Amino acid sequence: MEGILAKVSGVIADRLANPVEGSYVCRLLQGGEDAVLRKIGEEAVETILAAKSEGDERVVKEAADLVFHLLVPFGSRGIPLERLFEELEARSGKPGGNQK
Repeated sequence: MEGILAKVSGVIADRLANPVEGSYVCRLLQGGEDAVLRKIGEEAVETILAAKSEGDERVVKEAADLVFHLLVPFGSRGIPLERLFEELEARSGKPGGNQK
């Protein structure tokens, strides 16, 4: 499954390097960091609401939106996606591994 995340990250990186008129990623990035972070918050709330009271398909769609928007600051900050995978891997073998 890392493949699709890498593909999406690649599109984000490409839009940073080669802006395309009308691109959603470019419009989002033009709004600046605050716009990106607001969108992450919005998508997080929508995911929570879907998980609380909607069907599985809606939860999946909202979670996909959230993951996509989480990848945007990785691209804009130049953080390789592998760092995320490394962090998750480091946590996976520890008791309470998802906690900081």
